[in-house]
Amino acid sequence: MGEIDTIAAIATPLGTGGIGIVRISGPDAFATAERIVHLAKGRRVSSLAGYTCAYGLAADQEGPIDEVIVTAFRGPHSYTGEDIVEISAHGGVYLMDRLLNACCKNGARPALAGEFTKRAFLNGKLDLTQAEAVIDLISAHGGQAARAALSARGGALYRCVGEIADRLTYFAAHLSAWIDYPEEEIEAVDPNALQCDLAKCLQTLDSLAGSYETGRLVREGIETVIVGRPNVGKSSLMNLMTGVKRSIVSDIPGTTRDLVSDTVLCGGFVFHLTDTAGIRKPDDPIEQEGVGLALEQIERAQLVLAVFDGSEPLTGDDRRVMEACRGLNALALVNKADLTQVLDAQAFASDFKRVLLISAHDTNIIKPLTEALTEMVGLGAFDSSAAIVANTRQRAAVMAAAGELREAVEALENGVSYDAVAVCIERALDALLELTGKRASQAVVDSVFSRFCVGK
Repeated sequence: MGEIDTIAAIATPLGTGGIGIVRISGPDAFATAERIVHLAKGRRVSSLAGYTCAYGLAADQEGPIDEVIVTAFRGPHSYTGEDIVEISAHGGVYLMDRLLNACCKNGARPALAGEFTKRAFLNGKLDLTQAEAVIDLISAHGGQAARAALSARGGALYRCVGEIADRLTYFAAHLSAWIDYPEEEIEAVDPNALQCDLAKCLQTLDSLAGSYETGRLVREGIETVIVGRPNVGKSSLMNLMTGVKRSIVSDIPGTTRDLVSDTVLCGGFVFHLTDTAGIRKPDDPIEQEGVGLALEQIERAQLVLAVFDGSEPLTGDDRRVMEACRGLNALALVNKADLTQVLDAQAFASDFKRVLLISAHDTNIIKPLTEALTEMVGLGAFDSSAAIVANTRQRAAVMAAAGELREAVEALENGVSYDAVAVCIERALDALLELTGKRASQAVVDSVFSRFCVGK
């Protein structure tokens, strides 16, 4: 990391708030804070023990800045592993800027994006997957995403990968010893046992690689479109799911012409909802454009909610909707369950994975609808505590390791020499160590922390 200096940054969002925090980390953290803050009763910032707070007055060359609370963290028992001082003042852009400028004039420099967490990684406080979990935790929009990120921050992925890496290290060492020192009394390599063990590691890696798509849905949310012919209750469903009147509800066909979008939480997962124009063959060119947009959204969506009026027979426009949904991840919602039903659910069996009878004006449908939505996108049995591959960097490393192990298993099956098998195992191990950051290049490390905000 080169020469260690002292960094400072505003650790809270810029804007008006009850409290704002300026964080200082490095060898001169206490000295920097002491030049700015005068504690009550003549105490000195440098005298504070770790995990303690003290009241004082912050000032610069222009005079008093604000009353503050100073919180001390002594390295190595801190987030970065270094001495950290946090100065809490009343929140506000002016006060925070002035405090930060005072820090930078008294021994610190402005921190780069993600530099606090980068120092935590370089100081061995967390591995690279745990560092990436920090930004996922900050950016989480749903409860399940937050829990998954917290699990990763706690080391779920690191432990899973670490167990495989430990096994591969043992295999590599055993093979190397067997190959290089044949005259020594070293336990013979059992090719069948080795192949079995490698296959188990490969199975775990394949499972991890497969978790990427699930993790992406949890993290980014599911693009969901509501479609149907006019007056079947699409807008009512949109309003029910969002909890506010986002779409105009009217008996007049063609009321919704543009796309209406919002984000909702269902079962702790994020769904990006889009209400569309009623699908039919209109004479109005503006409405026709809206229908075209609706059909485009169907093709792009990860989940389609197709709404039908259960109190009326299927129309040509209904069948057009069914045809557009054919082969897609689509849920048929037969609306107006409070009226006499004339539609048979079997009519939708060939075009939809699931059919649900609802009333878009009844809040009691939220629970069964939520269960149906999560099952449709494969999140019904999602375990937020399990190890999950969270981004493309992690997936690439896992897939690279899996590819090498696959070659090692095939080499053993074909009776190839142990030298080739050992090379594959060592390459797989390198990929896993890059994943955790133990052998990651500077470019990889810089790329990971470039995603962070300043102050974290």
